[in-house]
Amino acid sequence: MEDYIRIGIIGAGGIARGRHIPVLKELEAQVEVTAVCDVNIETAKQAAVEFSHPFVTSEYAEVFSRVDAVVICTPNKFHAEIAIAALEAGKHVMCEKPMSMTAGEAQAMTAAASKSNKTLMIAYHYRAMKESQAAKKLIDAGEIGTPMVARAQALRRRKVPGWGVFTNKELQGGGSLIDFGCHFLDLAVWLLGSPKPVEVSGNTYNQLSSMPGQINQWGRVDNESFEVDDHVTGYVRFDNGATLLFETSWAANVKDDKEYCSISGDTGGVDLFPLEVNQAKHGMLMDSTMNWLPGEEEPGLLQMQNFLDAVRGEAELIVKPEEAVRIQQIIDGLYESAETGRSVQL
Repeated sequence: MEDYIRIGIIGAGGIARGRHIPVLKELEAQVEVTAVCDVNIETAKQAAVEFSHPFVTSEYAEVFSRVDAVVICTPNKFHAEIAIAALEAGKHVMCEKPMSMTAGEAQAMTAAASKSNKTLMIAYHYRAMKESQAAKKLIDAGEIGTPMVARAQALRRRKVPGWGVFTNKELQGGGSLIDFGCHFLDLAVWLLGSPKPVEVSGNTYNQLSSMPGQINQWGRVDNESFEVDDHVTGYVRFDNGATLLFETSWAANVKDDKEYCSISGDTGGVDLFPLEVNQAKHGMLMDSTMNWLPGEEEPGLLQMQNFLDAVRGEAELIVKPEEAVRIQQIIDGLYESAETGRSVQL
């Protein structure tokens, strides 16, 4: 493949316009967007004006002959179908998170990537944040010893997304967990060293969003038809003995929104966001904050650059597909545990 990569965008809604299209424009010396697809042709046309005369279509299969790689930004229900079709057509794939609706679909995507020998990356962009990259370097350098316990919280105060298909269970597979919390599951497991999850226990809630007359800061929510989770708690045990305490919500009754991840090791710990290192050294307890961090302010830029470099064979993926499969297994396990009232063995 030549250094210049032809990209097709499949799904031209909010995430494509808000993150991927601005990044692709910034990287236009390396890429050309040659096709834009959306089931709503007018949406595709509106997104296409950002580029120089790309092919516009409502049929994703028509994209493949015009590109080297695709960026999939559709509802979750279509991730596996489109990714597998693209990989079988010999195209590289960046797919928005979550990887798919189920772990079985995620495994099928990974198998298709392996068979085609093409790149498959899942867009868990929190890994590409400056704080996350720095935390990973510190942990891998042994600054906290052996990672043992992770804590992750992704909480919003009364901010159920009242637009798009976020609360459509058929198209998305769930609510706050599969949309928002998945980022922090992925981040925490990655910082633990990507161990294999073996047991999951959790519970889901949607009582708040199902009640009439609720205050919601992000648009109107129909309480009578609300069927996805707006709050989830969980506990995950891994094969190396590490554990993860997890909570996510679109609608928590908390003072402020909170995005937090913490990794405790046997000699110290790392907290983010913001990034802090807590250590026991020289007979003292030491807390360190960072004065400056390398990296991009927009994590989508590092994420896309990493994808392009991996397509060229010049870099390893920040998010490997087999790692994203494990996150999907945890998501499946949390939903199953909540439904059955029992812990789930993976």
